[in-house]
Amino acid sequence: MKYFRVEVVAATPNPQQVIWAAMHQDYSEELVWNSCARWPDEERSGELIIKHLLSGDRGHYGPLEHPQITVNVGYFPHSMMQQLRTHRVGVSFDVQSFRYTGQRIVDVVEGKLDIEEAFYLRPVGNYTNRQGKRYLYSEEQRQADLQWCEDACKHYKKRIDEGLSEEHARGIIPFDARQHFVLSCNVRSLMHLLDLRWKKDAQLEAQKFCELLWVHFEQWTPAIAQWYLENRAKKAKLAP
Repeated sequence: MKYFRVEVVAATPNPQQVIWAAMHQDYSEELVWNSCARWPDEERSGELIIKHLLSGDRGHYGPLEHPQITVNVGYFPHSMMQQLRTHRVGVSFDVQSFRYTGQRIVDVVEGKLDIEEAFYLRPVGNYTNRQGKRYLYSEEQRQADLQWCEDACKHYKKRIDEGLSEEHARGIIPFDARQHFVLSCNVRSLMHLLDLRWKKDAQLEAQKFCELLWVHFEQWTPAIAQWYLENRAKKAKLAP
């Protein structure tokens, strides 16, 4: 899993202050902007959000929808990307297309790219299926699967050399080719993703994605992230 990446492209500055302003406008008689010189700073805004909005689940989550973060996600398997894309409320995606890209598959055959940088296979180890049955994914099995991926790359290159388009040849690429994408979400939808994909029975690779996303959540909105860690993280609550 050493290749997995989640990097911030852009994020709303002072996000907790933005949330505070939205929350404050809900019950303020005046235009909140008129008092902007007296707004609480970012740290204090976070404290007020926890106290008046999040603690005890007393408030509604609408104010959390204003700040937005955009991340570039790299080298995750196609299956994990598909799982994340089921979340459409407040989450936007642009995904690397196999219709137009495929040179990295050819590069594997030509020895320019390590096969594990193009395809993802789980590490050797003990796993449990969805019915609770335990099994071992052995080194022998993994090596055989890597060979299958390499053979598929050779077949892909052969079809490309014969003149087929990437759109046509992509059908023979192993399912868990690594795929990059850009994801944008607001604070509320970020917590939604973490709620559903950081729980213990979520797909292993989705959990790893959440671990990397969490780092940026904590840096971006520290007070809210800390509240989330203490109250919602990995508890499989209904998404807010």
